[in-house]
Amino acid sequence: QAYVSYSNIAALTHLAAKPGWEITSTLDDIKIWTHEEGDLLSLKVEMQVKIPSHLAFSLLSDFTFRQQWDKHFLTCEVLQAVNEDEKIYYVTSPPMTGHKPRDFVILVSQRQPCKPSEPYIVAVKSVTLTSMPPSPEYCRSEIFCAGFQIYSDSNSSSTVCYFNQVTSGVMPYLAANLTGSSKSIEDTALECIKFLE
Repeated sequence: QAYVSYSNIAALTHLAAKPGWEITSTLDDIKIWTHEEGDLLSLKVEMQVKIPSHLAFSLLSDFTFRQQWDKHFLTCEVLQAVNEDEKIYYVTSPPMTGHKPRDFVILVSQRQPCKPSEPYIVAVKSVTLTSMPPSPEYCRSEIFCAGFQIYSDSNSSSTVCYFNQVTSGVMPYLAANLTGSSKSIEDTALECIKFLE
């Protein structure tokens, strides 16, 4: 368990530090970057929010709030609180045209910074739980590596970076967004900012 949680945080930190991110879109408070490597497409959404970083961290690390701003989360429930920094959630997503709704079993690991220059981290990856086998009405999907890094800019503002490493399996969902000038990603980011502030 300790290893899984460590690897969850490490994978996100590693993804964030990769060279070669390309900026694809810039709005006032939102920047969207992509990173391609083989059949992996990674996405980074940078948001400026007018709340302190510790508050953004407490709101973003509790995934039961997620459906308030992310329409890709239909339901979200805590299956297991492993400890105060790790929780396992069961998430369902609404169906896309012609597809079954998707579901996920995810581990969310959170870390506070050791030094002021370091970010708060909320890392997400799929895990397997014998108590939650795939069900025929959902398409069980996998999150390789996703999450948030939250940097403090001042006492009342912070930069929230959302990362998601996407495989070909999640591509149909994102392809429409990326070709449509990532409109849906921007909408979700705007909802996230609104929710946080």
